[in-house]
Amino acid sequence: MPPLAWVLIAAAGTFALTMGARQSMGLFLGNLNTSTGLGLASISLAFAFGQLWWGLTQPLAGIVADRVGPGRVIVAGVLLVAIGTALIPLMTSTLGLILAIGVLAAGGAGMAGPSVLMAATTRLVAPERRAFATGIVNAGGSFGQFVFAPIAQGITAVAGWAVALQSLAAMTLLALPAAWVLRGRVPAAGGSATAPRETTRTAVSRAFADPSFRLLSLGFFVCGFHVAFLATHLPGVVASCGLPPEVGAWSLAMIGLFNIVGSLGIGWLMGYQGGRWQMKSLLSLIYALRGVAVLAFVLAPKTTPVMLIFAAVMGLTFLSTVPPTAGLVARFFGPAHMATLFGLVMVSHQVGGFLGAWLGGKAFDLTGNYDWMWYADILLAAAAALVHLPIVERRPQPQAA
Repeated sequence: MPPLAWVLIAAAGTFALTMGARQSMGLFLGNLNTSTGLGLASISLAFAFGQLWWGLTQPLAGIVADRVGPGRVIVAGVLLVAIGTALIPLMTSTLGLILAIGVLAAGGAGMAGPSVLMAATTRLVAPERRAFATGIVNAGGSFGQFVFAPIAQGITAVAGWAVALQSLAAMTLLALPAAWVLRGRVPAAGGSATAPRETTRTAVSRAFADPSFRLLSLGFFVCGFHVAFLATHLPGVVASCGLPPEVGAWSLAMIGLFNIVGSLGIGWLMGYQGGRWQMKSLLSLIYALRGVAVLAFVLAPKTTPVMLIFAAVMGLTFLSTVPPTAGLVARFFGPAHMATLFGLVMVSHQVGGFLGAWLGGKAFDLTGNYDWMWYADILLAAAAALVHLPIVERRPQPQAA
C-alpha cells in the first residue's frame, strides 16, 4: 500500500488538473459565441450536456474501477479530457461543441473524477483518516480551479483563447503518473478477505431502497444546479454587470481558492472529536449559507469588491458538499461499492448541473439577465437545507446477495 502522502498527492493532483481545466471553460463562453455565432443558448447546451455526461459516466467508471482498479480508468479519463479540450477551438457547430465539451472532455473528467478518486482514496487509507483524506482530495479540485482560471485568462490575453484551451489540454496530461499510485484493487482497511462480496446489482438495489440515500441524492441535485450555473455563467454575470473580463477570471479563481478552505474545513469538522458533527447537519448548513449568500448578492450593488466577496463566500460552499456526501455513502454501504454508489449520487448532481448550465443560457436569452436563476438558486438552497434533515446516519444492515 503506498504511503498516505503519495495517495493524497496523486488523487488531489488528478482532481486539480481535470477539474481545473473543466471549471475554467466558462471563461471561453463569450469567445465561442463570437467565433461560431451559434448563440448563448446553443453553446450553453453543450456545456449543459457536459454536466450531464460527467455525472452519467461516473457510476459506469465506478463499476469498472470497483472490478479492475482505478488506474486504467484514470488513464483513459485524463487522455479524453486532453483530447476534448484541445478540439474545442476547432468546432463550429453545436454538435461539434457537444462532442468536444460534452462527450470527450466531460466524459474523461467523469472517469478521472470524484467517484473514482474518492473511492480509491477511501480504500487506500485507514478508516480514521478518511474524512481528512476526502477533504484533501476535494481541495485539490478547488486548487486546480484557483490556478487554472487566471492562467487561462493570461494565456488568452497574450496568445488568444484557442491557444489557451490547447494549453489547458496539455497541462491535464500531468495527471497520468497518478494512475500508477492509485492502481489496483486494494481491500478496505479492516475488511475481511474471507467475507462474501455483495454483488453490484444487490448493492445498487439496497441503496435505492434506502430513503436516506434517496434524500442525499435529491440534495446533491441542488448542489449540481448551483455549481454548474456559477461555473458556466459567472463570467457572463460579470459582463452583464459591466465589469471587465479579468473580474470574471478572478471570481472563478476566488471560488477555487476559498473552496480549498471550505473543503479542508469540512473535512476537519467531519473528523472533529470523532465525528461530533453529523454530516447531514453540515450539509444543511452549507446549503443554507448558499441561499443567504445569493440573496445578499441579489440585493447588493454589483461592484468588483462585491463580486469577489460573493465568489469567496460561494467558494466556501462550492464543493464542500462532496466530502460529507461521500462520507455518508461510505457510512451507509462501506467502501466495497463506493465508486459505483457515489457515482450514482453524482448522476443526480449532474442532472441538476445540466439544468443549471442550460437554463442559465436560456434565461439570459429570454430576459437579458440572470435574475430568475438567482431566485431559483435561493429557493433550491432552502429546499436542500431541509431535505437533509430527515437523513438517518446509520449504516444499513447488508442483505444477502
